[in-house]
Amino acid sequence: MKGRQERKSQRKLRTPVPKGEGPGAPARTSEVEVVTIEKPVYGGSFLARVEGKAVFVPMTLPGEQARVRITEDKDKRGYAKAEVEQLIAAAPERIKARCPHFGPCGGCNYQHTGYENQIAFKKEILRETLERAGVTAPDEIGVLAAEPWEYRNRIRVGFDAEGRPGYRSRRSHDLIAIAECPISAPLLVRAAMGAGEVLARVPANLRPHEVLLFCNAEERELLATFFVKEGAQLKLEPIAATLRERVVELAGAELATGGRPGHPPRTMARWGSGSLTYRVGAQDYRVDHGAFFQVNRWLIDGMVERVTAGQQGMLAWDLFAGVGLFARQLANGFDKVVAVESAPMSTEALKANLAGTTGEAVAASTLDFLRENARGVRPDLIVVDPPRTGLGEEINTLLNAVGAPALVYVSCDPATLARDLRALIAGGYALERVTMTDLFPQTFHLETIAVLRGPALRQG
Repeated sequence: MKGRQERKSQRKLRTPVPKGEGPGAPARTSEVEVVTIEKPVYGGSFLARVEGKAVFVPMTLPGEQARVRITEDKDKRGYAKAEVEQLIAAAPERIKARCPHFGPCGGCNYQHTGYENQIAFKKEILRETLERAGVTAPDEIGVLAAEPWEYRNRIRVGFDAEGRPGYRSRRSHDLIAIAECPISAPLLVRAAMGAGEVLARVPANLRPHEVLLFCNAEERELLATFFVKEGAQLKLEPIAATLRERVVELAGAELATGGRPGHPPRTMARWGSGSLTYRVGAQDYRVDHGAFFQVNRWLIDGMVERVTAGQQGMLAWDLFAGVGLFARQLANGFDKVVAVESAPMSTEALKANLAGTTGEAVAASTLDFLRENARGVRPDLIVVDPPRTGLGEEINTLLNAVGAPALVYVSCDPATLARDLRALIAGGYALERVTMTDLFPQTFHLETIAVLRGPALRQG
């Protein structure tokens, strides 16, 4: 009887809703449902069901009951997306968001619940993602976390017609102007506001549409990259000099085009320094404009420690090395470290950061490097830190051919991690430890450090 009543409570209300009205993007359907939220899912939404069909609802919590409007119905994929119209029963874990822009802004997903709850969500999502791919997770998934506010050392903001900085909307590509951003280093927010004031004086046809801001952990140095349309005739020096009057920490700026997936940035002009100094542990790193570097200034030290602690031997490979965050530390415990990186924005800094150590920088893609070296001298350790797309079939095959005694996989996407772990385990590796690393508090993003042991070490 209870099950029948629950199903009845979730039947379609079929309330007519005029097309295009209501919050967010124009609705593709007029269906309104009353649903009970079951659990979090990767991507920031939460799972509910309507007549057995999965419905993904953001800004909710497990156990809550809500009246939602279906905004997208993916019949072929077997799920729908919805937005809350009315919260009928709130969970006791619901709290008031710290940021006034939470909800419309697309930056955060979990500010409506406490941080311990967020950690629990991410551990649950990680475990389920691994097991759904056929990877048995360890009994205990470790957690690496720190202060969940003011952690970001990098932001990218757009500007509205009045020059106000902002992020893209959660529901569309519209710009949500911001007055604050409590997950970002205060220097970045101050610089974004200053950039908006400066750019408001630039003619609209010349004005940069976005700026990327990056600072070191102590907020003593700042780099800015202004993105303009191809062919824009804009002089960088007066903009950078004026911004420096407002933000004295500005060390360097550049004017660039592109900078989106599939469109690598192309630098058109530079002002000031081309890099800043970022201290991790006892080491200073050079980080250039546009180079990849981990975003959480409170967790970088702990992350490096988890990846490199206790690792030693004759040879280590650091693949997708960036500017050498891990390679520099590994050089303290290995006779030789080969750091492989293909992005031009990172390779020069990588060479500089490894100078005077046992590390060697190789400017190549990981795939090309493995094609040439997979059947040569076997390293004692391999560290991989790929982009969201993960390793892929051929790299996994080559890593299995290497069969290193130890492999540490640093992942920023649990789905591609699970896919790759399944392939590596099938090739002879064994999953030893998993740490959910919360580099992005208040958001759905999660990082994972997976430690694997190769067949050579297990046999020994």
